[in-house]
Amino acid sequence: MLQIGSVVDGKYKILNKIGQGGMSIVYLAMNERANKQWAIKEVRKDGVQNFEVVKQGLIVETDLLKKLNHSNLPSIIDVIDGDGTFLIVMDYIEGRTLSSILKEYGAQAQEDVIEWAKQLCDVLGYLHSRKPPIIYRDMKPSNVMLKPDGKVMLIDFGTAREFKESSVADTTCLGTQGYAAPEQYGGHGQTDARTDIYCLGATLYHLLTGHNPSEPPYEMYPIRTWNPALSSGLEEIVLKCTQKNPEDRYQSCAELMYALEHYNELDIEFRKKQNKKWISFLVTASLTLVTGMGAVGFKTAENKVTASTYESYMREAEALETTDAQQCMEYYENAIRLNPSKGDAYEKLLDYFLWKHNDSSDFSQGQAAACEFTEDEEQEIRKMLGITGDTNRSNEEYLENDTKAYNKFAFELGKAYYYSYNGVGNKAASKKWLGIAAEAEPTDELNAKNIERAKNLYKIASYYDSLGVRNQAGDSMVSYSDYWLDLTRMVEEETGDSDNILNTLQLYKEMTSQIFSNANNFKEAGITKEQMLTQLENIEKWIDDLHINKGDANASFEEELKKAIIKNMELAKDNVKAAFNMGNIGLAEEGGASDGADTAANTTVS
Repeated sequence: MLQIGSVVDGKYKILNKIGQGGMSIVYLAMNERANKQWAIKEVRKDGVQNFEVVKQGLIVETDLLKKLNHSNLPSIIDVIDGDGTFLIVMDYIEGRTLSSILKEYGAQAQEDVIEWAKQLCDVLGYLHSRKPPIIYRDMKPSNVMLKPDGKVMLIDFGTAREFKESSVADTTCLGTQGYAAPEQYGGHGQTDARTDIYCLGATLYHLLTGHNPSEPPYEMYPIRTWNPALSSGLEEIVLKCTQKNPEDRYQSCAELMYALEHYNELDIEFRKKQNKKWISFLVTASLTLVTGMGAVGFKTAENKVTASTYESYMREAEALETTDAQQCMEYYENAIRLNPSKGDAYEKLLDYFLWKHNDSSDFSQGQAAACEFTEDEEQEIRKMLGITGDTNRSNEEYLENDTKAYNKFAFELGKAYYYSYNGVGNKAASKKWLGIAAEAEPTDELNAKNIERAKNLYKIASYYDSLGVRNQAGDSMVSYSDYWLDLTRMVEEETGDSDNILNTLQLYKEMTSQIFSNANNFKEAGITKEQMLTQLENIEKWIDDLHINKGDANASFEEELKKAIIKNMELAKDNVKAAFNMGNIGLAEEGGASDGADTAANTTVS
């Protein structure tokens, strides 16, 4: 430990101790010859495990900094390598770490954070422009110093590394949990410039919300969850920075810098203000021609502009459905934010997730990649239903005000959960939404036929809570005779309706899956062999007569469903016959889990 008043290397007089970490102490020193203050970082061998390893890391850090010249980076002046100690002489930075400011004052003003973000973006961009690029990897508030003049300094290069183009993954996984990008943990690829963009996004999140991402709940929510007064444009920037997939983030600091400089153009409130300015002009101009227009006319003009902007978002989103997934989603989401009471943006976004976003010729386990409602997509829908503006009302509450639109969307979302969630369906999650649709009154948006479908699907979904479950006496908790009656009634109702081939195919897949999985349970409930085989034969006849129009948007998916049904049907026939033979030879496992039937059916299709 250096002594106060002592002179190091014949020129650096130790004035006082200014900081201490786990294995180092930082002193303020004066070079009396040059009459200038410096900081000296001392790392002693005593008490440090693997000192040579630590020392090598420090040498790497100092070697990196010696090559650099940027106003937001400290300069390394000298390195003194003693027997039991290692000293680094560097710029003395007067100020406080952003972590200490957060601890004392909490969340910081949006304008200040944006200014700091632009400085940090600039210095990271400089590091990334080196040859080879330098990846910092440990951006967090405790590694950023705020000087009295408002300038920030990036400190502590202990985890930085030079980017190796030939490397598949980092050899060492370093960074701070909560701020570190997923690829900083083993097996997720090599860190690159986009890693620093993630860390910067996590840092901005902490500064704007006061919530540390490395502490419970260990999750970064949209920043306006914590403070609705924050810019929605800035919220979009933070969300994009912190995407799990590097491809979904800003691809460079230059791209991020542009977004930060124009964040207000992403801001919904900015758009509203621009709309109001334009409206004001319209109203003023109109008043010169027509007197007495008044408040009613103003409101009409405002509504027209809002509607026009909404429709513009919808058109832009539809135009980008097959070319730019991220931008397409953003346009749909902007439309929802602009008018959360209109149902068509929610429906279009859901439809996009089911079909366009997942469009692929790759089919697995009998389920086309198209028409799959993934977990990430489901979370995005839930987020849009929950986002609030300046009030405490959720978007779902706004949508509920338009009963017709709400009921229609509930039906579509219920079906998405029922048939398509993660490729096999989630009956439990579907019940809320199907239940809403089932209680609706017929309208042009949701006709009587679809309300009846919602009722039937809701009833079938309700069985899944207890499928395969038995009480203490060993009796089934489900009446398989009632279950059979409801299934067959649905099939009969749908068979006579050729309006929607997709609905019928999905229902037939359900029926063949359930006979395949529950043939023995149906037998025990009194359903005869002939009844089950008749159902399968009727489905087979309908399938044989089915003509799928190759020009339809859903044609490829319908073809895959048809193939899945044919395979399931043959296996179901075998299980029915086995159930009524001595010993039940070849019978599949009885009952199964609540979604076991769907899973079993899917595994039968290559």
